[in-house]
Amino acid sequence: MSGSSYIVTFKKDTPDEVIDSEVQKAKDSGANVTNVYKSALRGYAVTVPDDLVSSFSLKHDNVENIEADGEVTTQGKALLA
Repeated sequence: MSGSSYIVTFKKDTPDEVIDSEVQKAKDSGANVTNVYKSALRGYAVTVPDDLVSSFSLKHDNVENIEADGEVTTQGKALLA
């Protein structure tokens, strides 16, 4: 089963309980939460199976951004190689 990976970030004042609840909702919907961030970044990394991407919902007032997860490079070289 393949999937698409995303980083979901929350507004900086989002309570931990809200993040925990949203992480659980993602898991319950069939997504694989790979990391939860509560320090410099508030959010989580998630892989959503391709057959669920169109039905997966991350609508929440505290969600600040959702972006595709991927390798970070600078000047054409991988930072973590």
